[in-house]
Amino acid sequence: MFLRPLGALVLAVGLVACGASDPDPVAGQTRVFPADNGDVTIPKTPQRVVATGYAVPALIEAGAPLVGISLFTRSEPMLSAADKATYDGLTKIAGDTAAETDYEKIALAKPDLIVIGVPQPVLKDLDLNRLEAIAPVVTIGPTVPDAWRELSRRQADAAGRAADFDQAKTAYEKRAAELKAKYAQAVAGKKFAHVGGYGQVAQGSFMREYGKSWGTNIAQDIGVEYPGQPKNPGPGSQAVSEQVSIELLPDDLRDADVITYTLEPDGSVGPAVKFVPDSPLWKSLPAVKAGRAIPVRYTQAATYESAMLTLDALDKALAPLRDAG
Repeated sequence: MFLRPLGALVLAVGLVACGASDPDPVAGQTRVFPADNGDVTIPKTPQRVVATGYAVPALIEAGAPLVGISLFTRSEPMLSAADKATYDGLTKIAGDTAAETDYEKIALAKPDLIVIGVPQPVLKDLDLNRLEAIAPVVTIGPTVPDAWRELSRRQADAAGRAADFDQAKTAYEKRAAELKAKYAQAVAGKKFAHVGGYGQVAQGSFMREYGKSWGTNIAQDIGVEYPGQPKNPGPGSQAVSEQVSIELLPDDLRDADVITYTLEPDGSVGPAVKFVPDSPLWKSLPAVKAGRAIPVRYTQAATYESAMLTLDALDKALAPLRDAG
């Protein structure tokens, strides 16, 4: 008379055991992702992601399941306290350069996806075959400075965090629209010029940035216009910026109604910029004489969350222009 209950118990245990050993149906699913290095088969929902370069802040902010990152020092001052704690706590599998990649550390992290966020020319410093032997590799690197919007979207998508990306994008666009309306009259009809943070001081040159460059692209989202283009446009950032000899400063910025210039994230004037306002020629510029030389922080932003800091900085920087009528 104990046979039926015993049989039922055995059956129940067997069913539980089978259920416990069944793999997660989502974990095993894959998809084909269009990366810079071609169509790559990746997990549909990655569980262990390694990120490098520009992918580091993008994926931290998107809440990706990171198990290892490269250093990305330029982003550190623009991370929130929570994101900085995440950044600090993650295993560092590389330094700030691709040449400093530690392949053994990557292997030990057991990633199921590796997202490489470095420019195309830098890929020569990586052994992609070695990385691909560890996990699927997608390269999604920067091209022109203002491409960070699409770049970070693709990186978040690869890591399965597109929804989180969309939330940050929506918040940014709402804030940008508010500032565009707020400063519409103040910037209308005015030609802006920007002195960027990557001047070649040793060669006696400053960086002039035009539209879609590091120091200008976020300001453009709120209606600021940076007309012109480099005299000899080149690839990448050279399409939207150029090095100009300091002695040509009066001619180069003469027609600007307003001059903006890059500050370091801590609010200081970096050496690549400082020698421009320190030049005696600076005071001869019409915009400077009119009190329209405006410093701007956080021009290095390359994610929607960090770009919110840039919008706040622009709000503060442009306020005197608006108040002056």
